[in-house]
Amino acid sequence: MPTRLTVLAAALMLAGSVHAADKVKVGFVSTLSGPGAGLGVDIRDGFNLAVKQLNGKLGGLPAEILIADDQQSPDVAKQATDKLLKRDKVDFMTGVVFSNIMLAVGPAVFQNQTFYISANAGPSQYAGEQCNPFFFNVAWQNDNLHEAVGKVVQDKGFKNVMIVTPNYPGGKDAVSGFKRFYKGQTEEMYTKLGQLDYAAELAQIRAAKPDALFFFLPGGMGINFVKQFVASGLSQQTQLFAPGFSADEDVIKAVGAPMMGMFNSSHWAHDMENAENKRFVAEFEKEYKRLPSLYASQGYDAALMMDAAVRDVKGNLGDKKALQKALEAKRFKSVRGDFKFNSNHYPVQNYYLRAIGKDAQGRVTNKTMGTIFTNHADAYVAQCKMK
Repeated sequence: MPTRLTVLAAALMLAGSVHAADKVKVGFVSTLSGPGAGLGVDIRDGFNLAVKQLNGKLGGLPAEILIADDQQSPDVAKQATDKLLKRDKVDFMTGVVFSNIMLAVGPAVFQNQTFYISANAGPSQYAGEQCNPFFFNVAWQNDNLHEAVGKVVQDKGFKNVMIVTPNYPGGKDAVSGFKRFYKGQTEEMYTKLGQLDYAAELAQIRAAKPDALFFFLPGGMGINFVKQFVASGLSQQTQLFAPGFSADEDVIKAVGAPMMGMFNSSHWAHDMENAENKRFVAEFEKEYKRLPSLYASQGYDAALMMDAAVRDVKGNLGDKKALQKALEAKRFKSVRGDFKFNSNHYPVQNYYLRAIGKDAQGRVTNKTMGTIFTNHADAYVAQCKMK
């Protein structure tokens, strides 16, 4: 802790000598290839759409977005991040999808005194004991969407639930979050990160005969799992539940009608009734010819957050103290509606229940059914001693 505070103090001493920058440089490192590519692509497309709507600027300054593919590898991500920090001298970093990668690149970003605006990964470590003044999460803390599903499954009275999730930090946060609000009997099944064949897992599920199944398998993992689950006939006897990112528009587009009737949780939905969201959804469909996912909405919000903060400090990006205060103030209108940052720089926000069915246009998609949590904070904020 003393080291982190010393680094921030040193940065703040420079505040008096800063001046307006001539442009804003953003380092965007994300998973753009392999089974998780769809998630990184959606974050990138949402981010780029916001910048395009801002006429290629952030806070009134020309924006340069430097994009790198981490290939879902912590080592590749670290190399790309080091280049962006040391050679390109970016002003902000964003884009990481997976928590193990976020934990790998975070230390270098923080040591460099560069603000990281996470458009997805929200590891419990950075929400609690390893919270950092230079880290902001504009999406959610990993546990939150799983907590919301746990509450729904508990309220619906299911007694015996199978949990399927990858064996990595995000998967472990998923189990912790779900079990924080679900108090019935659970059996946990951990898969390899990036796994695409679930024959062995499906055989175990059939033998266990759970009342319900909760799965968190991001990207291509979830697509393959749902296809194989339905093909096996298990969907006839076991109700599926998932966090929104395992049942979002990218998965629905790939799987289709077999996903109908599935429940999931999210802090955002494309049918939310606010002006910012309606504009975002319409413009995203126009630009990319598909419905946006929650990943796209988070990328979009990340760009809007940078835009508001740069404008607030009048382009003085070297004034770390002022820039931190501007980011904490959240002076932008999110497509998910109102939310605020907690003292650990993670959102306090609502979480909603969604069900997959057909809309008025005949599309298989998510429909918002109601609110699960109102102004919900993460479980780790008390462990954060940042201030």
